Amino acid sequence: MVVRSTAAPSLSQELAEPNIHTRAYIHPFSQVIGDICIEADVYVAPGTSIRADEGAPFFIGEATTIQNGVVIHGLKQGRVLGEDQVPYSVWIGPRSCITHKVLIHGPAYIGEECFIGFRSTIFNARLGQGCIVMMHALVQDVEVPPGKFVPSGVTVTTQDEADRLPDVRATDLELAQEISGDNHGLRSRDFRSEQAFASQPVHSHHHYSSSKQVEGLSSKAQHSRHATNERDGLSTMQSQNLTPEIIQQVRQYLRQGYRIGTEHADVRRYRSNVWKTCAPIQSSRESEVLAALEGCMAEHSNEYVRMFGIDPQAKRRVAPVTIQRPDGKPVHLNGKATAVPAKGVANSRSGQAMAPGRLPAEVVSQVRQYLSQGYHIGTEHADARRYRSNVWKTCAPIQSSRESEVLAALEGCMAEHSNEYVRMFGIDPQAKRRVAPITIQRPDGKPIHLNGKGTAAPATSSATTSSGSSSGSAATRSVLPAEVVQQVRRHLSQGYRIGTEHADARRYRSNVWRTCAPIQSNRESEVLSALEQCLADHQGEYVRLFGIDPQANRRVAPVTIQRPGDEPMTPSSSPASVAPAAASPSAPDQTSNNGARASSSLGDELVQQVNQLINQGYRIGLEHADARRYRSGAWRSSPPLDGQRPNEVLSALTSRLQDYSGEYVRLVGIDPQAKRRVLETTIQRP
Repeated sequence: MVVRSTAAPSLSQELAEPNIHTRAYIHPFSQVIGDICIEADVYVAPGTSIRADEGAPFFIGEATTIQNGVVIHGLKQGRVLGEDQVPYSVWIGPRSCITHKVLIHGPAYIGEECFIGFRSTIFNARLGQGCIVMMHALVQDVEVPPGKFVPSGVTVTTQDEADRLPDVRATDLELAQEISGDNHGLRSRDFRSEQAFASQPVHSHHHYSSSKQVEGLSSKAQHSRHATNERDGLSTMQSQNLTPEIIQQVRQYLRQGYRIGTEHADVRRYRSNVWKTCAPIQSSRESEVLAALEGCMAEHSNEYVRMFGIDPQAKRRVAPVTIQRPDGKPVHLNGKATAVPAKGVANSRSGQAMAPGRLPAEVVSQVRQYLSQGYHIGTEHADARRYRSNVWKTCAPIQSSRESEVLAALEGCMAEHSNEYVRMFGIDPQAKRRVAPITIQRPDGKPIHLNGKGTAAPATSSATTSSGSSSGSAATRSVLPAEVVQQVRRHLSQGYRIGTEHADARRYRSNVWRTCAPIQSNRESEVLSALEQCLADHQGEYVRLFGIDPQANRRVAPVTIQRPGDEPMTPSSSPASVAPAAASPSAPDQTSNNGARASSSLGDELVQQVNQLINQGYRIGLEHADARRYRSGAWRSSPPLDGQRPNEVLSALTSRLQDYSGEYVRLVGIDPQAKRRVLETTIQRP
């Protein structure tokens, strides 16, 4: 015969009382002790032990099922961060099912709608939403991504094993629902048959009455816990010192085979970007690394602390991130896991179109261009006073050539110099010179706009740079417009050579160009120098630039870079902008070879459409109809437009449109091999 008796008193005589929702059902033969928050519709079966006498508090979300024989306990030191941003020893999300004989030992986080199978153990682990753990499994010291399936009998103790787990299948979900569904009938039966016991839900060393139950979440679960956060050699999923983003960054370092290093600086040295390096963390175990990081942060509690990855093969540091500030403000990591100050003018850029992290898309594109040309990336910074004098302090060059690491380092530099101007530049390792510096941050937080195609304007009206910092930088940019330099870089990055042609005003009106000798070099500096020489040789004429595809033996994307009315370009004077051929109203109706811009009578979309058809090998035809025939759908065909080059076709198209003024005209794309139409679009209306 089973005899009810009071539970043995806990070792602690000052335990908080559980806070249980009035709609939760706690069986009288279960044991619920300590600071535990149980939400509505939770079912706790007989023989369950939920003890928050050491590690506390616990949280059990609404509609969660705790079946017979479950044991939930926690260590003193370990904490996980709940969805309400409060540290817990054990967090079990809503609508989860914990089946018979499961052991959950904190620190542990069970996400929403998880299923834990019979006799499985969850210790010092974090399970994402919708995970299914089958029978007799062990999950320890890992973070399981959402929606993963842990097969029966599997031991998951490393993060690599957790990352390789399969996704939950429909059959797995059906089995979990069948097992947890059986318990719903038991839940409803118990509610009906033992309504009287519902007001006396737990055994405890305090015999409290039903008046202790509260509606919803008690404020006790929201109190800050002052228990020690020192680690005892076990990896906790969250602590008061390390945010989830920092822990995730550590895992990324370790996953890539990097060791972890740290350095610190007081406020004065931080402003000068002078850091003192600590001894590298030799261990590659996550728990020991996190413990060492917390020890370093405690040792330098009144200083800035940052960590970085150490590539043991290349013997270089990777992606440093600031993890502590002396003022105690929290340090958050953005999308690229680069530390950003909690407050700062740089964060006001949220209105900008952002690339990954907080870098504008144009800056990211410029970084990609640097890397595609084999350049390293360098940065420099200046306060407002030095900026006005054009005196910059150079930072250490970014040694990595991987885009993600470069972007992370750039964001780190911007965060470290959040109240200063920051600019980046390419470094040509062969010529040992800097290329095209662009300003990427301002201290007032105003967004940085890049000219035209993504090349930033010079920091000052003059392209001269400070002595010892920017000698010889961007000399070509002061002569050629930024758009021309950008176009040259795109051609070179695609493997094209650069060609030029020129025409006087009479030949330009007839669209007759004289071709110059192609520029044989593929080095940007030499190409830009040759372009400047060509512009100087043909002053007073039109000059246009185009790419040459050496494999297809064709020209690509011609663009006019000089007009007779332009002033001669000198280092102190450059055209305000560069326009593609026929971009100005004074240009004739012909367009450039690729139709980069339409003439004054053709729209950009039409020119683009014609270019696409020609590049795909299609022919261009026209059909026209007056208003009466248009209503009847009776079009008259016009002979196909002659010409293989876009400028010839566009010239003929302009002439035909003038011939059919006052009528409807539609453009027809014709596939000469299949002898069929690929496009019909109306381009003129009366």
